[in-house]
Amino acid sequence: MREARALVRGRQTLVENRTKYANKVHGLLSDHGITEDVKPLSVEGREFLRELSIPTPWDELLDSYLDLIESLTEEIQKLEETIEERAGSLKETQLLMSIPGVSYFTALTIYAEVGDIRRFDRDKEVVSYVGLNPVIRESGDSRIEGSISKRGSGRDRWLLVQAANTAVHTCNDEYLSRFYDRLASRKNSQKAIVATARKMLVSIYHMLDRGEVYDPPGVSA
Repeated sequence: MREARALVRGRQTLVENRTKYANKVHGLLSDHGITEDVKPLSVEGREFLRELSIPTPWDELLDSYLDLIESLTEEIQKLEETIEERAGSLKETQLLMSIPGVSYFTALTIYAEVGDIRRFDRDKEVVSYVGLNPVIRESGDSRIEGSISKRGSGRDRWLLVQAANTAVHTCNDEYLSRFYDRLASRKNSQKAIVATARKMLVSIYHMLDRGEVYDPPGVSA
């Protein structure tokens, strides 16, 4: 588990550094009045940028930023290969990848950051740990369900929401799509997808607790 955590956090650090240099490229272009929508993270974008004619020393700075982006991209790709291999070798992540929308990276991140699922007595505890639990406000006889608590890892929440989005809108998972559609009909779509991510996390808890693949209730095989 420590190895998995080191891998996903190491990748995150590299991605954040690459984004930092991409932003520096955008800032440099803006300072020189270059308004083209160029993507320095793409091979084509970097090729275009290397052909730009800008004064010294900014041309040297631009080349340095692009070199760093390329180097970081190569290292990220290497780590992703290791992460994919690691995810494929673990029973827990194999179970998680049986959920539509859950990639090998999402599976290994959840496994690494949530830890041993047996330390949670109930699904509500892991939901609270990740910060997807709604905050309940009580006043007199009224009980109002507010926004989520957002405690714990923001990265885990983001990954779960993205996985829920993919499951509903790309994979068309019957169980999660039905749940999402019911909520979206009376709430805004963002609240509905967050609640769907919470539903997915509850499924994850029971899957890992029982050692079973994704098999939602009420859905024919």
